[in-house]
Amino acid sequence: MRHRVQILGWTLIWSGLFILGYLGWQLIGTDVVNARAQAEAELQLVASLEQTRLELPPVEEVAVPTTAPVSAPGTVEYHQENLPEEDSEFAHMSIERLGVEAVVFEGVSQPTLARGPGHMPGTSLPGQPGNAVISGHRTTYGAPFFDFDLLKPGDRIEIETAIGTHVYEVRESFVVLPTDVWVTNDKPGGWLTLTTCSPKFSARERLIITAELVEGPNVDYISVLEGRLESVS
Repeated sequence: MRHRVQILGWTLIWSGLFILGYLGWQLIGTDVVNARAQAEAELQLVASLEQTRLELPPVEEVAVPTTAPVSAPGTVEYHQENLPEEDSEFAHMSIERLGVEAVVFEGVSQPTLARGPGHMPGTSLPGQPGNAVISGHRTTYGAPFFDFDLLKPGDRIEIETAIGTHVYEVRESFVVLPTDVWVTNDKPGGWLTLTTCSPKFSARERLIITAELVEGPNVDYISVLEGRLESVS
């Protein structure tokens, strides 16, 4: 009987140590891994952006209708951007009010999100017409989206890609179920949708932040495009 009690005691001790070790890895170890990955990606991003700029499609000149909501008549420029390769760093996100600085990768697989925020394939790239969707961890792996519940309408989000810096203003935030994939649907205009888990330390729901493009190389082009779509409809 005494031997069994000793075995049970040691089993509980080792189980407790395992659980503490696992929690330590999740809360501390993954942050260390992410910090290293972000530091390496930041260095690689500089060279990647320079190379991507050399391979950009030619800038298009688009005629502006007299009724278009842009400041300058005549033509506007449309800056296209090639799709980045899966798991490659292609953009930098900055949210001054939250102190967020993060390299953004292409893809939303678990290994990719462990390195930093990931752009959802099949959605528009940041700065392009449509809805660009970026997901990130709320906790663990650097927790880049930890304080996203503090974002308010009017807060600015800057994303730099090969064609320039795109400035978005937050319009609204809300919580949905993980099955509510409609938040990733395309829509007219220039939009950024950020997704992360909710509440903190749980994957029960999803916190959604929507932001509208207000500055950047394609702002006037998107205004013209949106006006044309409205006139057709």
